[in-house]
Amino acid sequence: MYNQKFSIIGISVRTTNENGQSAKDIPALWNKFITEGIAEKIPNKINNDIISIYTDYEKDHTKPYTTILGCVVENLESIPPEMTGKTMEAQQYEKFVAKGNLADGIVYSEWLKIWESNLERAYNSDFEVYGAKAQNPENAEVEIYISVK
Repeated sequence: MYNQKFSIIGISVRTTNENGQSAKDIPALWNKFITEGIAEKIPNKINNDIISIYTDYEKDHTKPYTTILGCVVENLESIPPEMTGKTMEAQQYEKFVAKGNLADGIVYSEWLKIWESNLERAYNSDFEVYGAKAQNPENAEVEIYISVK
């Protein structure tokens, strides 16, 4: 499903990995998403997967980008005022899977490997999928899709 075109509605933040800024902004976005029940407020949801998109890169992972946290929807016809909608075009992705305890920073650890790899990244849009296998936080699987050239 995630190699095809899809649309997402959610909440967003513009951030950067510089000076550890994203390490503050992204957990704050997650906190808002969970405490305000954002998933329940998203119209036309296709499933209950939570998607975290990284997009609108200024250059690469060292420069500002936008994070959108939300769910896949049928269309973008009804976007609540405080939310953002985005369509992800079909593109080439390299898939990674983070496995283990979410509290141990497994997703961030996987990103460190990606940043240090020789992957020819396109810096279009990358995203994480928190699906059925991520429901148990102590034994989770999170899929990470990286756009490649």
